[in-house]
Amino acid sequence: MFEHRAYMLDISRDRVPTMKTLREIVDLLERCRYNQLQLYTEHTFAYREHSVVWEDADPMTAAEIRKLDAYCRMQGIELVANQNSFGHMERWLVHEEYNRLAKFPKGGAMTPWGTVKKFPTTLDPSNPDSLKLVEGLFDELLPNFTSDLVNIGCDETFEISDPGEYIGFLLKVADVVRRRGKRPMFWGDMVLRHPERVAELPRDMIALDWGYEGNHPFEREAAAFKAAGLEFYVCPGTSSWRSLGGRVENMRENLEAAEKAGRVHGAKGYMVTDWGDEGHWQPLAASLPGIVMGGAFASTGAKAANMDLERELDAVMDAPLGGTLLRLGTLYLRGGAVKANCSELFNILLNGHGYSRHPGLTDAVIADIGAIAHGCRIVAERWADRNDWAKEIVYMANLIDCACHRRDEGRLRELRAEHGRVWKLRSREGGRADSLMKLPRF
Repeated sequence: MFEHRAYMLDISRDRVPTMKTLREIVDLLERCRYNQLQLYTEHTFAYREHSVVWEDADPMTAAEIRKLDAYCRMQGIELVANQNSFGHMERWLVHEEYNRLAKFPKGGAMTPWGTVKKFPTTLDPSNPDSLKLVEGLFDELLPNFTSDLVNIGCDETFEISDPGEYIGFLLKVADVVRRRGKRPMFWGDMVLRHPERVAELPRDMIALDWGYEGNHPFEREAAAFKAAGLEFYVCPGTSSWRSLGGRVENMRENLEAAEKAGRVHGAKGYMVTDWGDEGHWQPLAASLPGIVMGGAFASTGAKAANMDLERELDAVMDAPLGGTLLRLGTLYLRGGAVKANCSELFNILLNGHGYSRHPGLTDAVIADIGAIAHGCRIVAERWADRNDWAKEIVYMANLIDCACHRRDEGRLRELRAEHGRVWKLRSREGGRADSLMKLPRF
């Protein structure tokens, strides 16, 4: 059993849960033997002097954080502050008031995947006002949490090529929270690019070793943090984002690899991450298999690989829908169209009519996927009048169906309407329009 068994939910890609949903998530985490919750935040806390950043997002308020913190403590869960404070600052830097703090004010950063960032994403370490901004954010955010931990983020700073410049600002941000009585946690991807420099980091910092594919090299990365004498968490994911129906087999492999490396190299924590890239289309049901199985790996170790996940999902959803949910979560494998960090079905739905789909997804394979999704929808509809999980599964099946019938205007029109109905089951209104803009139009 890992000492720290955490779940991190992205609340910065449009979807911010209602307080009712957050309490339900805490109850689910307690059931699955987690003991830590983080809400990944970029712009979705209501900072008093920065309303231009969050005014359309329905952010968490200070009072709501304090209420959630108290509820978490009642359930034996530690609510850890999470505010990205170096990279992933595009929601700030696109505004005129903050653009001068950007390393690349006009955007244009190249990513490791060959894409170019349209907007600025990273604070400029050489601008003293960058650190002043970070100090002000943590001054307002941290008093609402009783935990002595804080995740300062600092991942994917694509505009920073000099490791010395990166580490220098990372240490300054860490010192900001340290002076406020907190212990800093940070995403470990950038320092792992220069493993010879990991040993420069103070020993009170906690590295978060993230990776979301079944073959992610957790073994090598965990060994590097151990050798440097740093405490660390292994951080796999639910594999739900950018998937439509989940990527269940990838999720299993990813969770299992993280558990093994963390156990062998003495990780202090195991954190299941749940992201919302590209509009957070997927409802909570898509993440449920990863949440349930991740909690089992964190609390029972390697034997979780043999758990009866379908039965556990039935129990959590209080309906015999586990098999249906898992069936949707394997459709991404059809035709051999396996992609990293997404499903090809997601790519088909996201992109326009000119998108060239994977050659393995022949018309016959697409028809087969659509038929299976239709069958799953029929099963879930039997419960949808009294079960929100079922409503979400119906929606997931319809997402997949629309990917299979990308040119059907009627299906797309209904999907856009359903997006709003399902969104309101668990999420605040803010962000819904932004998410909807990313769905295809008819």
